[in-house]
Amino acid sequence: MIFEGLSNKLQEAMKKLRGKGRVTEKDVKEMMREIKLALLEADVNFKVVKDFISKVSERAVGQDVLESLTPGQQIIKIVHEELIELMGSSNSKLTFASKPPTVYMMVGLQGSGKTTTSGKLANLLRKQGKKPLLVACDVYRPAAIKQLQVVGGQLGIEVFSMGDKTNPVDISKAAVEHAKSMQYDIVIIDTAGRLHINEELMEELQNIKAAVKPHEILLVVDSMTGQDAVNVAESFNEKLGVDGIILTKLDGDTRGGSALSVKAVTGKPIKFAGMGEKLSDLEPFFPDRMASRILGMGDVLSLIEKAQEAFDEKKALELEKKMRTQQFTLDDFLDQMQQLKKMGPLSQILSMIPGFNANALKDLDMDDNEKKMARIEAIIKSMTKQERNDPSIINGSRRKRIAAGSGTTVQEVNRLLKDFEEMKKMMKMMTDMGKRGKKGLKKLRLPF
Repeated sequence: MIFEGLSNKLQEAMKKLRGKGRVTEKDVKEMMREIKLALLEADVNFKVVKDFISKVSERAVGQDVLESLTPGQQIIKIVHEELIELMGSSNSKLTFASKPPTVYMMVGLQGSGKTTTSGKLANLLRKQGKKPLLVACDVYRPAAIKQLQVVGGQLGIEVFSMGDKTNPVDISKAAVEHAKSMQYDIVIIDTAGRLHINEELMEELQNIKAAVKPHEILLVVDSMTGQDAVNVAESFNEKLGVDGIILTKLDGDTRGGSALSVKAVTGKPIKFAGMGEKLSDLEPFFPDRMASRILGMGDVLSLIEKAQEAFDEKKALELEKKMRTQQFTLDDFLDQMQQLKKMGPLSQILSMIPGFNANALKDLDMDDNEKKMARIEAIIKSMTKQERNDPSIINGSRRKRIAAGSGTTVQEVNRLLKDFEEMKKMMKMMTDMGKRGKKGLKKLRLPF
């Protein structure tokens, strides 16, 4: 989960103040000490931590805060606001050239996820109605061109390449000319990286920059490298002039320090965050939403956006009608499960719910829940169309056949059918209560 260690520690520190009717300077100092340790352990830049603690402390010990009716809540609000400020205060969007094509130059160290991120960005921009062209300029790393071609092939996006014997500057210039003639409005140049920053790499990138004059230079940074990520960002910005940062692997077991430090140190905005391995897992970076997630306040807006993307509106209306008329089938249930999976890992979805306790995720075996969902999918797919529409016809021999076909047990088939019937009853109760205007429902137990 994103920032798991940092998030837990900050939430624990603030829990002590949350319900207090009276807060002293000593309480604030104790909380600041815990927050400072949590940030340093998360690999946040020392100077950034020092400035952050100083700003929060100054505001938190003010008379209007300590003497307010809810001082604990006020201090939490200050921490939230300062975290947002630390990460860039507002979402920084990509800018586009007034005359197409807009050229984005992707830079970063080898292994930061630059090639995959180039594909993810092209995919995101295409969803916004743009026509992107990917350009293979990494002529040094074995199979780098092939990797970009595979990514482009999966997305159905053209990749411009002139092989690995051509100078990257010439490739960039030819790609921009090709984009103009073929009316592409976005050009994404995937440049070479190195295992460390060196003069040769920087010189080549400066030459590409001079040749094609990119509208934006986007630095791809691996979140899992912690403090090193900040040093890399500083060096690239100094030598090349960076317009924005894309953090990758933010969904991994990362301490999160780079996300909290990189904007403060470089002054450059974080524009996107890579949240998974799929080519659709690139999200615009919203400092306010990220701060809310870190402090356990949820991220309802991102949750709604994910749901809108994953769920088909027409299907949702059809489902509502089926629920009202008691025609909900196992096919409909399978369809809902598949749409839920499109939203991403269960742990990520749960972390966006306000008030959801991150520690509760430790008690839930997320891998086990994902496996249960996969087994339910297999059971339903092993049924005939008739059985899915009318589970009441599934007798003992049919249950054995379904279990064998799905690689599960008869007990698991029985449990799914029982839970499905309970769900249908619950839906009936909900629609009945809607008609009568009654309140109060028993807790709905999902079969996974």
